[in-house]
Order: sequence, then structure tokens, then C-alpha cells
Amino acid sequence: MRALTVTPLQKDSLAVSDVPDPQPGDGDLLVDGLAVGVCGTDKEIAAGEYGWAPPGHDRLVVGHESLGRVRTAPPGSAFSTGDLVVGVVRRPDPVPCGACAHGQFDMCRNGRYTERGIKEIDGYAAEQWSVEADYAVKLDPRLADVGMLMEPTSVVAKAWDEVGKVGARAWFEPTTALVTGAGPIGLLAALLGVQRGLEVHVLDRVTGGPKPALVGDLGATYHHGDINDVAADLKPDVVIEATGAGPVIFGAAAHTAPYGVVCLTGVSSVGRPLTIDAGSLNRDIVLENDVIIGSVNANLAHYAAAADALAKADTGWLSRLISRRVPLERFAEAFTARDDDVKVVITLDA
Repeated sequence: MRALTVTPLQKDSLAVSDVPDPQPGDGDLLVDGLAVGVCGTDKEIAAGEYGWAPPGHDRLVVGHESLGRVRTAPPGSAFSTGDLVVGVVRRPDPVPCGACAHGQFDMCRNGRYTERGIKEIDGYAAEQWSVEADYAVKLDPRLADVGMLMEPTSVVAKAWDEVGKVGARAWFEPTTALVTGAGPIGLLAALLGVQRGLEVHVLDRVTGGPKPALVGDLGATYHHGDINDVAADLKPDVVIEATGAGPVIFGAAAHTAPYGVVCLTGVSSVGRPLTIDAGSLNRDIVLENDVIIGSVNANLAHYAAAADALAKADTGWLSRLISRRVPLERFAEAFTARDDDVKVVITLDA
């Protein structure tokens, strides 16, 4: 069968390869691949920046934003032929650490976790794949065209869960949220914020394209001004930061409401010095009981929350997040950004 593979750490090695058909073990689903989303992580792997092939192999099947349809399921499982499913990305480390032992493999302490399509396990960008039933999540059948949004939704479901847990250290009834960045993570974070009944604002630097309308159609407010001006005016209770841009991060953190919670989901580039008034920022954080947290990946509970959120969402709105659908043989187009892209998807069911 065909799959999209890469030689990790080797730039420009991305190619469609013939790979062996999957051999499901006991308790595994056999899944026909429908599509995978392409994100910044995939582009960094394709650029040779990181990635790990499975032990004993030279190449890695990429793709972690999965969507497939069950071909066969083990007897007694919660799945049946024809079910729409996604595969969970991360697996707990083999030791395991305390967090992994408690099902919180997104919080792995020793770094020995593995990840489909990223670290030591082949991913989902293949015409067929297998996955353990315990690491598969069933989707509402209405999501057949947009279910590859599940993985990024799980990331923001975790972010919102973490915000709630931090807020619960004292009385916490947030009313206003600011999401910085209107890429897929930011827009999905805004969706979940609206579903929580918050007044949601989204900041991005672009003024045209689909993003302003996508935000507006959620019932949220779109901004493209300076972060310091926007955040100072809003005084948000919660910030979900999805740009990884230093000035945006610190501008948002400096202007929250008292007891503000800032959750960082964007990964910053290194080697870009930034001058900030650290004393002023520290003073505000301490005197106003503010919190800045980092959040990455997701565990099974977050995938379940993401599935619920997508099932409640307007599928027409979700479909507008997908800018382009590119067949597997034209994969290179999916890795070439266009100005009006939100989410690009590679289709696998040719």
C-alpha cells in the first residue's frame, strides 16, 4: 500500500512509498485511511528538523492528525465496521513514569513516550493503518468530512481543561477570553470558548482572507491591532496563546484581569531576543495572582472532550477551516503554504 514517509533528520526526503500492509494484532482495529491534516510539526519533520523512525527502520510514516473508517474491529470492542475513527497520537513510556501510569501520558515526566507519525511509531498518512482499540476514538458520523480536525481540537480541549484546573484553586467564573492566533489551534480554541459561554475575542495580524469571517460567524470578535492595545482594553480573564510569538505572549500576559490565566500552546522559535520589563511583569503576576502555563498534546480524556465539542459544532463552519484537500500523490502541494490557508488536508481514499 502507499504511505507518505520521510527519512527523519534528512531534508527533502518526503515521498510516497510502498510499505507493507498493516498487520493488526489482537485488540487492534484495521482502518481505511481517509485523510490526514498537515500542521507545523509535519512541516518541521519534512524539513529534517526532528523526527524518529521506528526502531530498526530508516523511514517514518508521517501524519498524526488522522481520520479513517473501521474495516475490521476485534470482537467485544466498542467499534464496528464502518465507524468513523481517529487514532490517538501519543503512547505512554514503557517504564512508565508516574504520570503515564495514571493515564496522563501528555504529562510524561521522563520523555520516553512515543508518538504516531513523530517519534518511533509510524503515523496515519497511509491508505490503511491499524490502531489499538484503546487508542482509537469514535466520531459522530456527521464529521466524515472534517474529522481530521480532532487532533488539534484535543490539544485545545486540554488547554481549556488546564485553565479550569488552575482557576479552580479559588473562585473562578471567567467571562472574557482572548485567543491569540487565528490558525487552526486558535480558531478551535475560540470554538470551545464560545461553547463554554464566554465572550471570545481573537487576535491575528491578517485583515483579509477567511479568518475574520470565521471568527465572526462563531459569535466572537476579531481584532488585528497591537496586542498591548487589544489586551489592555479587554482585560481578559483567560488567554489561549497560539502564536508562539514573544511580543504577543508577553503583551497578553501583561494585560489580563486580576487572577488571569494565560495558557501557552504555541511553540516559539529560538534565537530571537526580546527586551521586556521583567520586573513589571513579575510584579503584576504576583500582586494579581496571575498564572502562565504551558500545554501540549492530549490524553484520552481530552480526545473524548474534543469528540463531544466537534459533535456539537456546526459542521459547515468546521468545513470552512479546511482550505485545501490535496490527494496523496500531490503531497508536496500540502507542504507549500498559501496566504489564505487555514488547514490543509491530504486525502488518502483515492
